Amino acid sequence: MALLKAYGVKQIVLSPGSRNAPLMQTFSQDAFFECHTIVDERNAAFYALGIIQALQQPVAICCTSGSALLNYAPAVSEAYYQQLPLIVVSADRSPEWIGQMDGQTLPQAGVFGSLSKKSVNLPEINSETDEWFCNRLINEALIACTADASGPVHINIPLYEPLFDYSEESLPEVRKIEYVRPRKSVDINPFIEKWNKLSKRLIIVGQQFQTPELTKLLESLAEKTDCSVFVENLSNCVSPSFIDNFDALLYTISEEEKGNFSPDLVITLGGHIVSKRLKHFIRQHKPKNHWHLTESGEVVDLFQSLTDLVETEAIDFFSKLSAQVTNEKEKPFFSLWKKASKLIPEPREDMPFSDISATGDFLKVLPKNSVLHLANSSTVRNVQLFQLDKSIKVYCNRGINGIESTLPSVVGFASVHKEPVYLIIGDLSFFYGLNALWNIQHIQNLRILLINNGGGGIFHLLPGLNKAPSLKEYVSAEHTTQAKDWALAAGLKYLSAENQDTIKENLRTFTAPDTDQSVLLEISTNMEISKKTFQEYYHKLKTRS
Repeated sequence: MALLKAYGVKQIVLSPGSRNAPLMQTFSQDAFFECHTIVDERNAAFYALGIIQALQQPVAICCTSGSALLNYAPAVSEAYYQQLPLIVVSADRSPEWIGQMDGQTLPQAGVFGSLSKKSVNLPEINSETDEWFCNRLINEALIACTADASGPVHINIPLYEPLFDYSEESLPEVRKIEYVRPRKSVDINPFIEKWNKLSKRLIIVGQQFQTPELTKLLESLAEKTDCSVFVENLSNCVSPSFIDNFDALLYTISEEEKGNFSPDLVITLGGHIVSKRLKHFIRQHKPKNHWHLTESGEVVDLFQSLTDLVETEAIDFFSKLSAQVTNEKEKPFFSLWKKASKLIPEPREDMPFSDISATGDFLKVLPKNSVLHLANSSTVRNVQLFQLDKSIKVYCNRGINGIESTLPSVVGFASVHKEPVYLIIGDLSFFYGLNALWNIQHIQNLRILLINNGGGGIFHLLPGLNKAPSLKEYVSAEHTTQAKDWALAAGLKYLSAENQDTIKENLRTFTAPDTDQSVLLEISTNMEISKKTFQEYYHKLKTRS
């Protein structure tokens, strides 16, 4: 506990239990720590990820022994692939009782395997050497949590009885090992030479936090050189010089044209990319060079064409690149993509009432400088059809893309954020994560837009699967459940809309800044109409091209 305090880990998410009671006693009675109580460990861990996203600093979660720890696994995997600094602190039984039919026991040490950057199992302390060893192990874990690319670490603590002797009045002085992060700078000259030889250049920005300095650097490259910059909403990187509708655009390009649009050089940075079309396009039309910028040094060969793994900070790399590249008057590759991009319209306002129309109606009234969370599956893809204001910060758990993560993460985010926090979510994701709404009446800034089409609508759009006899009952899990009673039980203000008129009326209340209660707006759409509207939009794109 003293080392967590020394490392500045202030936010602690606790799940009740007896084996971890001494830890909870210490956390809760020290004014330095800010404690959150979430009973369900799976939701508690995702709640912590929301806090990490909001504050961009490490957060610790603490649970009792046994299966409680295993419930953290989905969030640990999300933290690993989203590179979020999550610290798992698990209480454990004495090692001699593991596997001996004693209560709440299982082999906890290293339980997350390769999904944890570092896992340590603390010793029982009977000597100064044991205390030194314990101190060293905890330092190792906490350093690993944020060294290079951040990620989850696991500290397992066997606690011996008696557990409830709270006689220590304060935390002890402890040794913190200071870690000096190396600055990974690269020689830009070899890359300048390759840049000059490869004229069809494409930069792809994956998921990342909003970084204005990086946006300006990429904007400068796009404006003065023949280079296209692809961004998604999750890139949090908006500029008129960038292309954000490339997924829809790729749908319109014929096989004969794709060669003209294919790049010679691809530079990737950031995290995950949503667009499957882009992945398939570049895998089929492999560039001569693919440079991947990363702070972790891990090989990520997403397009099966990686030539250079560049372990550096993106800002440092593009600062050097931008300073040395020459201005180019002729920009045929940039112009080709930009011209095609301008021909792709957003979905029309007069389209039938559907998932897409409801999404567009909300995004048009979303206040500037808002925080917007997106659920996975249809939601994140439908929002990509619309252009967002550059002031909007967008979040989504794309590390593993699980539907169980969204609701608890946004609740955790809202718990430490003063302004309204908006969420667009589908019905399966919402009902899956419903436990996250229990006991959150103190959180008054949540704005949940639930688009309920009665099942997993995205499965109806997948070729082959959309004709399967198992689709409706099993794959899509179609239902008639409404959220009203659940919302009211959770203490939320409930609004509903079933047509174009009621949605616009309720959106004014939904986006009002001065409410003293969290709000859920449930929009009930027809799955078949939503499917046809989606297909007709893309069909019209194809005919326009």
